[in-house]
Amino acid sequence: MRLPESRLALTGALGRPLRVALFSGNYDCVRDGANQALNRLVAYLLHRVRAQVRIYSPTAPRKAFESVGDVRSVRSISIPGRPEYRVALGFPPATRQDFEAFAPDIVHLSAPDLLGRQAQKHARAQGIPVVASLHTRFETYLDYYRLSFLRGPVERYLDRFYGDCDRILCPTWPIARDMEARLGTGRVALWGRGIDPACFRPELRDQALRSSLGYDAEDMVPLFFGRLVLEKGLRIFAETIDAVRAQGLAVRPLIIGEGPARGWLAERLPNATFMGHLSGEALGRAVASADILINPSVTEAFGNVNLEAMASGLAIVSANVPSASTLITEGCTGLLVPPKDVGAYAAAVAGLVRQPHRRAALGTAAAEAAARFTWDDVLEDVARSYAEALHMPLATPAAWAA
Repeated sequence: MRLPESRLALTGALGRPLRVALFSGNYDCVRDGANQALNRLVAYLLHRVRAQVRIYSPTAPRKAFESVGDVRSVRSISIPGRPEYRVALGFPPATRQDFEAFAPDIVHLSAPDLLGRQAQKHARAQGIPVVASLHTRFETYLDYYRLSFLRGPVERYLDRFYGDCDRILCPTWPIARDMEARLGTGRVALWGRGIDPACFRPELRDQALRSSLGYDAEDMVPLFFGRLVLEKGLRIFAETIDAVRAQGLAVRPLIIGEGPARGWLAERLPNATFMGHLSGEALGRAVASADILINPSVTEAFGNVNLEAMASGLAIVSANVPSASTLITEGCTGLLVPPKDVGAYAAAVAGLVRQPHRRAALGTAAAEAAARFTWDDVLEDVARSYAEALHMPLATPAAWAA
């Protein structure tokens, strides 16, 4: 069945297909929320807007997942100790020639790396509008690698990078307001995230799966869901489990995800159940079969993990950071705690273990709230920002309506 075109007539206004050059730091090298969102955007542009899209990104010998679109590999090196991540070595002449032959109408930058910065300068010199999307709070990574002394220079660089864009797409309103305060109003727009109801819904809860993993029906299963890297708050998660157990509550965590810190976490929590990387309905079934998501990450720009667990009907205990507070209404659709306060995490989790009715009420309210996040709506917001950067009319032809 043919998908209906976007309600924004970008291609029609040009008289030919819109051409978008997307620059990514790791478009299909790493399976994470940012890259999943970018792949959804490319699919939307190709099939709904009928645009032509070319992606410039480092590539790995093996893709982390089957990506969407025409990916042009950019020279890169792997990060020592983190081979799944690659760093582009700038915007080399061969890539520049390919870019100029493609002749994009608009440039979309998804990472403030050297490739993105050099492509940005080249596009601006050519008069091509530049849109940037913010996916990760890179400045927050520094604390996890004892590089806090670099935070000032990094933040100043990020301000220059985003300040040189025509439009800045932020995942949440708190981050958007922060960007406006630093860089001025008029250029900042919202690009949130959606949920796939086929993959994430409470009905996927599966007692047979729980039993196969050694959980009884009455067991309370705390969940960690995400990439297994220290910057996702793994230490806080492990210490929270210890503190909950110290209150006499027997909990055995379920860990969904993969990453270089898996060995560390397995040693730290030897009786946890590790399911590795999952996708599609298998992922949704595993998430829905847990009981309480503990999300101590402070590096998220949006918080896909929170939204997907909400859609699955879980009670959420999350770090109180802008990404989480945008999605979660404290005490109604989840619980927000001070980001590094292990005692607060443990008290919240223990309270939910002891109060099954409250836990169920939070999960039900969370699923209802998450259902409002649809991919079509949030991706059309990106197309709208493209139109604004190109000074195009935001036409809505009746013949193109869904």
